[in-house]
Amino acid sequence: MTKNTTLTAVTGDMPHKRFRGKRAIAIVAAGLLLAGAGGAYAFYSTTGAGTGSAKNAPGNGTLVLTASFAPGLTPGASTPVTFTVTNPGTSTLNLNTITSVVSTSPSGCLPADFSISPVVVDIRVPGTPKNQAAVPVAIQPTGTLAFADTALNQDLCKDAIVTLTLSSN
Repeated sequence: MTKNTTLTAVTGDMPHKRFRGKRAIAIVAAGLLLAGAGGAYAFYSTTGAGTGSAKNAPGNGTLVLTASFAPGLTPGASTPVTFTVTNPGTSTLNLNTITSVVSTSPSGCLPADFSISPVVVDIRVPGTPKNQAAVPVAIQPTGTLAFADTALNQDLCKDAIVTLTLSSN
C-alpha cells in the first residue's frame, strides 16, 4: 500500500499549490541549495610583499681591436695606422685609449726602432644584438707608425714583419 503525502504551500494571497511526493521534495531542496550557494561566498583580504634578485654578468666582455697600415715602411719614414673595433658582447662598452706594442720578425730587426703613440679615441661601442654577427667599426683618429733611421745597420728589417699588439682601457 502506497501512502500519498501532500504538501501545502501558503504564500500571501496566492491560492494553495500542492506538491506531491518525492519530486516536490527534490525541487524544494534544490531551490534551497541554490539559494544557499549564492550566499556562501566569503574571502580574506591581505597585502603582500617580496623581493627578486639576479646576479649581473661578471664583466661586460671585451672589444676586438685590429690595426692596418701600408707595407713597405723604410727607415726615417712613417705611415698612418687605422683601427677598427668590434664588440661581440651585448652591452655597450667604452673605448678610451688604444696602446700599441711593436714586435718584429726576424729578431735582428729591433722593435725599438719603431714607435707609435697611444691613440685617444674616447668612444662608446654598441653591443651586438643576440643572434647577429658583430660588425667592425672604424675608429677616428688614426695613429702613426714611425720607423726610426738610426746609425746602426737596419738591413735585418728589410722584408721584416712588423706586428702591433693592441690593448685598450
